[in-house]
Amino acid sequence: MTKLFLYARKSTDVEDKQVLSIDAQINELREFAAREKFTVIAELIEKQSAKTPGRPIFNAMLERIEAGEADGILAWHPDRLARNSVDGGRIIYMLDTGKIKTLKFPRSWFENTPQGKLMLHNDFGFSKYFVDSLSENTKRGLREKVRRGEYPCIAPLGYLNDYRTKRVIVDRERAPVVKEAFEQYATGTVKLDDLRQFFAKHNIRTRNGKLLCRASVTNMLSNPFYYGHFRYAGEVYEGTHEPLISKRLADQAQAVLQKRYRWSPFVMPVKAKAFLGLLHCSTCGGAITAEIQKGHTYYRCTKKSNAAIALTFKQPYIREEDLNKEISDLLIPYSLRSDWADEMLKRVKEEKKQDAQSTRLMAEQKRGEIEKINLRLQTLLDSFLDGIIDREVYVAEKAKGMSQKKSLEEQQSALLKGRADWLEPFQNWILSARNAGEIAVSGSLQEKRVLAQKVFGSNLVLDCKKARGSCVKPWSLLVEFNQTGGMVPASGIEPLTSGL
Repeated sequence: MTKLFLYARKSTDVEDKQVLSIDAQINELREFAAREKFTVIAELIEKQSAKTPGRPIFNAMLERIEAGEADGILAWHPDRLARNSVDGGRIIYMLDTGKIKTLKFPRSWFENTPQGKLMLHNDFGFSKYFVDSLSENTKRGLREKVRRGEYPCIAPLGYLNDYRTKRVIVDRERAPVVKEAFEQYATGTVKLDDLRQFFAKHNIRTRNGKLLCRASVTNMLSNPFYYGHFRYAGEVYEGTHEPLISKRLADQAQAVLQKRYRWSPFVMPVKAKAFLGLLHCSTCGGAITAEIQKGHTYYRCTKKSNAAIALTFKQPYIREEDLNKEISDLLIPYSLRSDWADEMLKRVKEEKKQDAQSTRLMAEQKRGEIEKINLRLQTLLDSFLDGIIDREVYVAEKAKGMSQKKSLEEQQSALLKGRADWLEPFQNWILSARNAGEIAVSGSLQEKRVLAQKVFGSNLVLDCKKARGSCVKPWSLLVEFNQTGGMVPASGIEPLTSGL
């Protein structure tokens, strides 16, 4: 009586795909074995693709056949045994050497003869051709999908894959969280660990319930998908999906990400050391560091820059409460009276209306620049196809051109909406100046730090427990008006009657 191994295989180990395939194969093979009076030594089930060699159960079965446990194999079809040339050639060689005496298939004829082995070789060849052709067709379909601007991969956080339309859509529940994460990080006041906690607060975790890793957050902040582009096979393409953020916000977040390094005073806990990294030593120019002693925070010079000078003149320690008062005294003069701020905001609104007339011409200029970039991208593609440049140069230059194009498109869109680039920052400055007095008197330490960075930039120094520094533009306008008599020292400035 012929002794055979019953071998059944499906191409994936995902439980919701081809689940019935194994049961159907086993039932058919059992009935076939009973009808033909074959003795089944063992039923072997494998959940792995046969596209490449290396299936453990299949290899163990052949070793057992070589050891003489069975005469051959019972399978549903030759493609269950091999879809690659290595496994197919091994079976045919074992037939040639007599280690495999027979192969049985319910729906395929085979005899251990030269003609039978030729037909078996053809079956293995057709199985391999099917796999290769399917792979090539799939890749061609993905390339065509990419050309249409459709993302062919798993949607990133904040988006969903719509399996009905085969498109990427916005996740209305998580998209606002992702957008807020970009906005927070772009301010430069939070770090990656803060965003991990932020996502956890909104129930966004890994599949294991853990916090998102830093690499995942970093990849999200660097992903062009969120402003309308996407990467595929190393290249950047223009997508048709709905952007979550603007290119400008993405650039701001990327700038903060690139500026960060392993240790930075800008990413220290702001509650314990709110003014860390804000000031420099007036004597040696070194940074002012902070340390906590007996429940109080003290600020001092690091003594790492111009050490010789630092040794001859030591800066005394200053407690955070005293430094807070120094910062408040510096910020008070840079306040704007509410009625004057309202009048200036009114003028800004009028200026926006007048500026709308000139924005159309500027928008046309932007469109011309975009057309030039499109032409340059096409020339770049032609050069790559003609072999003039290699793929590495093509991919790098294409990504650069796509980024410039997206920035110009956003600028054009803003111009068409009547938004002048200088009016928005000026309006924000008026709002900050109007609130400066209140923040200087009763604001939190973090609010004072943020305002001080706006007013003084990196010009604040600590000199014998006294903070001083020169302001930056446009805050210097307050000083200029003060010198010309146009500013009330304790309150702010009064707008001119003839214009802004």
